[in-house]
Amino acid sequence: MGSDRSASVIGSGPAGLMAADVLSHAGVKVKLYDHMPSPGRKLLRAGIGGLNLTHGEDTELFLRRYTPQSALLLQAIERFNALSVRNFVEKLGIPTYIGSSGRIFPTSMKASPLLRAWLKRLYHQKVELELKTRWQGFSNNGELHLISAEDRELLIRTDVTVLALGGASWPKLGSDAAWVTHLPGVRIAPLRPSNVGILIDWPTRLLNHAGQPIKDCRAWKTAGDPIVSGDMILTSYGLEGGVIYALGPLERGDTFQLDLRPQLSEDILLARLSSQRSGLNISNRWRRAGLSPLEMDWLRETLAKSEWSRTDLVAHTIKNMTVNVSGTRPLSEAISTAGGICLSNLDENFMLNTYPGVFCAGEMLDVDAPTGGYLLTAALATGYAAGQGALNWLKKHP
Repeated sequence: MGSDRSASVIGSGPAGLMAADVLSHAGVKVKLYDHMPSPGRKLLRAGIGGLNLTHGEDTELFLRRYTPQSALLLQAIERFNALSVRNFVEKLGIPTYIGSSGRIFPTSMKASPLLRAWLKRLYHQKVELELKTRWQGFSNNGELHLISAEDRELLIRTDVTVLALGGASWPKLGSDAAWVTHLPGVRIAPLRPSNVGILIDWPTRLLNHAGQPIKDCRAWKTAGDPIVSGDMILTSYGLEGGVIYALGPLERGDTFQLDLRPQLSEDILLARLSSQRSGLNISNRWRRAGLSPLEMDWLRETLAKSEWSRTDLVAHTIKNMTVNVSGTRPLSEAISTAGGICLSNLDENFMLNTYPGVFCAGEMLDVDAPTGGYLLTAALATGYAAGQGALNWLKKHP
């Protein structure tokens, strides 16, 4: 495609970088805008503790992780799937590996080498990066309305625009959701925290265990719902960690069930509890049966004192602990955002129905998924789809 065609990409997170990559690789003149002083800040934040790129599980199971189960979204992820993510990263010179859990990481575990290699590629594809420049919507004539680093108002005419402005999680890294007011006529689901710690009104006895990890547990919302497995941490305000995030968005008034000992059947647990000498006090009987101090205190707060000696009830409770959610940590602390631009606003090319030539990608879309590489895959896949959609638009509108 001729370099006389122009594209503006707003947002330099993974979705925006991918859209800019697709367009510039095809010969389109791309300007990439971000209101932060440097690009890819949330990508770098995701690399703290190891950058989980994607997941190597079966495609059908992988796709079930996403909400909503929209054909538009799922087709985009099938086109740019976990293998595509891995191949793309390795073509940038970043080797990857699959961990024991199926998660895929850069060998270095870091995000910074990936971001540097990607920006270098975009530079060679002549992408112009304009930082400290904030998008303010569109003018009455359809021009991009921007505020520059010098607080100058800019009106930019461009052939296509890709919006990849993120949600509202980690606003100090750039995703502050200011864009919500700049798209009149677009249906936007309320932004709410996802993959975030939950609030629980712990009694003092359990507050004494704040900071303690709970390993290898299982959780589910209601009978018949998918069971999620992994670790979490008991905190002073509630619970956080992979198991909590995998349950999906939780709100005040929700409940879920917790199996603290999935490696043991209820019958085996009952046998261990029942085999203890009757002359021992409850604490020693539970301790000798293998229960941890945290589990013992949780039982004391869950069961009436008269029930502590009922080994059948104790075993059942350890395997079916009910947790009552009193709220969540704020959106600013969330790993990701649920809510955003409803997918019904988009055509098959990720273009806004009411804004011809304007495409959307990434966390600003009303898409949700747990941690584990699914969020980054969705950002890359929708960025790729929006970039390809913009190319299709340019071909049809010479």
